[in-house]
Amino acid sequence: MRIAIDCADLDESRIDGTRVYIKNLLNHFGELSSADQFLLYHRKDFNPLLAPKSFSNYIDRKIPYRFVWTQTRLAFEMMNDRADVCWMPIQQIPFLASRKIKTVVTVHDLAFKIFPESFDYPRLQKLNFFHNTAVRRADKIIAISESTKKDLLRFHPELDERKIEVVYHGFEKELFAGKFSAERKNEVKNKYKITGKYLLYVGAIQPRKNLVRLVEAFEMFKKQQKEKPWNDLKLVFVGEQAWKAEATIEKIEKSEFVEDIILTGRVDFSDLAVLYRGAEASVCPSIYEGFGIPILESMASGTPVIIAGNSSLVEIGKDAAEIFETESSQDLFEKIQKVLLNESRRMELIQKGFERIEYFSWKKCAEETLEVLRNF
Repeated sequence: MRIAIDCADLDESRIDGTRVYIKNLLNHFGELSSADQFLLYHRKDFNPLLAPKSFSNYIDRKIPYRFVWTQTRLAFEMMNDRADVCWMPIQQIPFLASRKIKTVVTVHDLAFKIFPESFDYPRLQKLNFFHNTAVRRADKIIAISESTKKDLLRFHPELDERKIEVVYHGFEKELFAGKFSAERKNEVKNKYKITGKYLLYVGAIQPRKNLVRLVEAFEMFKKQQKEKPWNDLKLVFVGEQAWKAEATIEKIEKSEFVEDIILTGRVDFSDLAVLYRGAEASVCPSIYEGFGIPILESMASGTPVIIAGNSSLVEIGKDAAEIFETESSQDLFEKIQKVLLNESRRMELIQKGFERIEYFSWKKCAEETLEVLRNF
């Protein structure tokens, strides 16, 4: 079988969960399915941090073309290459592609439908148009969680439920479960100017991530703790600024504890693993997620994780995470205090986290995704 894959997102400079997903599945497809050919379509050179492994059954189809690439050049090249199946790992589909080519689309989340106010108008219109068309025309849909599947059926009641397959994301266990020397930990902390103990957030800076409440909860904790080491606690944000980040940045800049809040921007994956390992806890405060890879990365690192009680976050974290009321800074503060100051609860979360991560891997995700792609 000749499987066409839209890999154009791996050319981009910003790293997000969708791009990590594409990269890691491509790191496994070649070895799991040596009898198939994989056509990797993209426009520019891969971002070195997102470049997938190379296999003998991978055909790199780098095609520079600026004008609506997905809808024109990608569609044409797939027909010319006689692809059997097209996998679109983003919520978009080539309109002009031959109907003879079966199409599978991955839907990561429907945040733009549930929280449209979190998106600027042009982006919202674009997301709705491409998503609605992809859902209507795809032969099969991969939802990355049961939560996402429920959202699909809610907003598209006309969908046949049998058309949707749930395939969970994985995570890089070898990287995040690794051991690091004290020298390596100090090296990374010095690189990002982190001193003492710290809380960690990993992800983009945008309204849906609920980061204003995280800053407020952090401020409450700092005011409560008058003695070292906790009065010196830092809050570290790892990730790039995305759309509508202004309110979060303004909140940070006006905080009386601004000197204790660190914005690292993008970091290498190797540094990220060390940052997880050194954190007292990580926090996933988002008001909505289609999955939540940082939950698994934190658990694998032996770092307790605090999550908002909504969407897929509860589905993925279950009882291995401390859960707070999404809209309550006070409750988040209390859960931070509970995890940081209660050693028995902290150790319980760490142990349950190790048990929980055994249900997830990129290899398992790749195997189940290939089963969907082949089953026509």
